[in-house]
Amino acid sequence: MPAAPVRLVFGDVEMQETPYRIFNVHLVERQLLTPNMARLVFGGPDLAAMMACAPDQRIKLFLPHADGTPPTLPVHPDYYKLYRSLPPRERAPMRTYTIRAVDPIARRLVIDFVIHGDSGPASRWAMFARPDDRIQISGPNGRYEGEIGGFDWEPPASLTHLLIIGDETALPAIAGILEQIDGWKTKPRAQVSIELPSPDDAQDLPVWAGLDLRWMPREPSNHPHGAPMIEAALAADIPREAVGSTTAQVPSVDVDNDTLWDRAQANSNFYGWIAGETAAVSRIRTHFLVERGIDRSHLTMMGYWRHGKAHA
Repeated sequence: MPAAPVRLVFGDVEMQETPYRIFNVHLVERQLLTPNMARLVFGGPDLAAMMACAPDQRIKLFLPHADGTPPTLPVHPDYYKLYRSLPPRERAPMRTYTIRAVDPIARRLVIDFVIHGDSGPASRWAMFARPDDRIQISGPNGRYEGEIGGFDWEPPASLTHLLIIGDETALPAIAGILEQIDGWKTKPRAQVSIELPSPDDAQDLPVWAGLDLRWMPREPSNHPHGAPMIEAALAADIPREAVGSTTAQVPSVDVDNDTLWDRAQANSNFYGWIAGETAAVSRIRTHFLVERGIDRSHLTMMGYWRHGKAHA
């Protein structure tokens, strides 16, 4: 049984710590990594309590309102319930991102943003925010002593063959995953395919013997979103032991309304981690599970976003 959560004091009321909490942060600096990816560094005293359990640790960003007013959610265990109780027009825009790095001692948090113009609140804010501009983040609470969750990278201890397929929205997580593996004494054979807007969006990532890292730009060939990911899946080398029955029943996914989020369960030599545009991940899911008969328990498959649709 996990240890009981520590407690915090809110006003005069003592309350339990929660796995995720609100962090008040401000922008410290911004760097354009590639033409379509910006790195934003945040600071603030609250970050002394933030942690990351895995390279794909999810957080929620609460961004300024349309008039520029910063979000003002309370640092309270019921912050999300309070947020949902507001009329939609009064809620601060919320978007999901990945922690690229966090240093609670230095009280610094790094988040990489895909820049796709000013059509969305997160990209717009990342393009125009200035140092000291404030946002709020729902993030993992390092002072909570139970299970925190909010991540999906859980490779089996027996891993020898890794498959990763993702697009630019998954690149921060993939970069963190490769950095983690680079520190392992024994590294797996790995096929890693990353779809990008352009060739200039490739980044410097760790390499090792047995890693096949492929960058798949949509431009200049004008590939539609997700097409390079699907091509990588069709060409993927899958070990024989990962293949089960081609007659397995696979629940269908409505890419416009359902959440596509499958988590691997098997403790085996093969592990697949696939994330990106939902329709592309859905097509890959069908190919792997139905057409190639891969056992579903070997694969983590996540629809991070849907082309043409806003995702929180």
